[in-house]
Amino acid sequence: MNIVRTKEEISEICRKWHSENLTVAIVPTMGYLHEGHLSLIRLARQNADRVVVSVFVNPTQFGPGEDFETYPRDEARDTDLCRKEGADAVFMPAPAEMYRSDKSVSLMENRLSKVMCGMSRPTHFNGVLTVVCKLFNITGADCAVFGMKDAQQLAIIKRMVRDLDMPIKIIPAPIVRESDGLAKSSRNTYLSAEERKDAVCLRRALDIAESEWKSGEKNPDEIIHKMADLIKSVRSADIDYISAVDSDTLEAVKELRPGTLVALAVKIGTTRLIDNTVLS
Repeated sequence: MNIVRTKEEISEICRKWHSENLTVAIVPTMGYLHEGHLSLIRLARQNADRVVVSVFVNPTQFGPGEDFETYPRDEARDTDLCRKEGADAVFMPAPAEMYRSDKSVSLMENRLSKVMCGMSRPTHFNGVLTVVCKLFNITGADCAVFGMKDAQQLAIIKRMVRDLDMPIKIIPAPIVRESDGLAKSSRNTYLSAEERKDAVCLRRALDIAESEWKSGEKNPDEIIHKMADLIKSVRSADIDYISAVDSDTLEAVKELRPGTLVALAVKIGTTRLIDNTVLS
């Protein structure tokens, strides 16, 4: 397995693979890998001959006062996990390698990023799109795998690929959960023992949405109201948003239908967590 620090080296490796008629998948991560990330690597392996995992805590997607400096990092552990999962290369650049000091060009999304997480993190998705576009260009990957836990991110990246005619396939990967239903996240490590118990309220709220939908409820406001009541009963929980939207456009739906994305962001103590379900 190649451990790579520079854009030039990873580009050269990927060009060599392509010259041998091998397909390349990219799995963009911010590191501190968990089972959710490992499932992305496995899915990438099923869809390409070679797999590149990027491990880069991207400063441009963090807003003022967010947790860029304290975001968990463990390069040695990440490298070991990637090796065990059969990744062919791990790209671990420094911020100065990815962004020149006089950079003046970045990507901006003007519709899908204005709702949900974009309301409280207005610059976040511009940073995400810019770094993802750079990773696509650097590796020339044929496909990329993204987790469905970040449903808004996935929708925005798919829109970027569509609107900019990028020759890459986006592959969504199912959410991986703990045994009690909490979605796996690097930020779960921030939670105290009591907050970790409280955090299950996100999954329990989504269970309400699924149960109500299966029982015939089609009014999104009714479901959102019941979800909010449950979360408000949890002492450490503070709701950022609960939304029922079209999975592709992220526009609020007036009536629930198959494929509706029910998504939420909740602060448990000081830790902001997200989760979602797609009604089937």
